[in-house]
Amino acid sequence: MGWRSPSLPLLLLLLLFLSCLTCLVEGATASGFRICAYNVQKFDSVKASNYRVMHTLTRIVSRCDICLLQEVMDPDGKAIKALLASLNRYEAKYSYASVSSKSLGSSPSDMQQYVFIYRKETVNVTGQHQYQKKQSFVREPFSVQFQSRKTAIKKFILVPLHTEPRQAVQEIDRLYDVFLEVSKKWNNMNVMFLGDFHASCAYMTRTDKKKIRLFKSAFSWLIKDKVDTTVTDDTNCAYDRIVVHGETFLKKISPLSANVFNFGKEFKLTRTKVLEMSDHFPVEVRLKSSAHLLQATPLLTLLGASAIVHSFLSAL
Repeated sequence: MGWRSPSLPLLLLLLLFLSCLTCLVEGATASGFRICAYNVQKFDSVKASNYRVMHTLTRIVSRCDICLLQEVMDPDGKAIKALLASLNRYEAKYSYASVSSKSLGSSPSDMQQYVFIYRKETVNVTGQHQYQKKQSFVREPFSVQFQSRKTAIKKFILVPLHTEPRQAVQEIDRLYDVFLEVSKKWNNMNVMFLGDFHASCAYMTRTDKKKIRLFKSAFSWLIKDKVDTTVTDDTNCAYDRIVVHGETFLKKISPLSANVFNFGKEFKLTRTKVLEMSDHFPVEVRLKSSAHLLQATPLLTLLGASAIVHSFLSAL
C-alpha cells in the first residue's frame, strides 16, 4: 500500500525537526562558560613583542570567558595592554578587559602579577581583594568576584595561586584561610581556587595531603593527581589545579569539563614552539549555561519527536 500524499510533508517536517534538535543538543554539549588558568612563564614586554608568542597566546586566551594568567611581569602594563589589543582584533564577537594584582614576590628580580582577562559581554567584576598576610605566601592570592548572566551560578569568586615550589604544601593549606576571608567579605561560598600549585611529584606527596585542609573539607579537586599539566617529557606532574568549594558550585560545573588544553596538539605546533610559550599547559573548566531551554533539550527532544512521529503515523 502506497503512502498518501500528506505523509511526505510530514516526513520532511520530521527530518527537519530532528535535525534542528540534533544541532541544539550538540550546541548544549559544546556550550558553557569557560574558565582557564595558564602559567605563561615570565610574560613581559619582551615576550609580548614576539609576534608568534602573542598570536598563540591570543588564540589560547580567546577560547575563555575568563583566563587567569600567572607569572606576568608587567609593572607598567604594556604587555597586557598589547595582549588585550590583540584579542580585540582577533575576536570581533567579544571585547576583552583585565583586572590585575600588584607585583608580588620576595625578590626584586621575580616580582609577578596575577592577571584575569575576561569577556565584557559575558561577565563583569564586582569586587577584588588582595590577601595581606605576607608571611603566608610568597605571592599572596588576589581574589576577584565575578558576576555573569550566562552562567547557572550568578556570582562566584576566583582565587589564584602560584606557589613557591618548596613551600607548596604550606601555601596550599593556607588557601583555606583565604577562603574564610573572602567568603565572609562577599557573603559568597562559591569559591574556586586555580593556578600553578606545584601540587604534585616531589612538591606534594600523598602523605602531604594529610596536612592540607583543602583535602579535609568540602572542596573538590577537578584536575586529578594523575593528570600531566606540564609540557616536557621529563615531567609527568599535576602541578596546575582547579579546586571548588561546596556542592552548590560543583553542581553548576559541566561534568568532565575540567581538562588540560594541549594547544600544541590543537594548533599543530612543534614542541619547541610550545616551550617558547611555557613549560606548562593551560587548565580549564566549564560552568553550566543559564539557558533553561538548552538544559531541557533532552526532554524536549523526546516529547517533540514523539508528537511528530505520532502525527506522521496517524497520517499513513
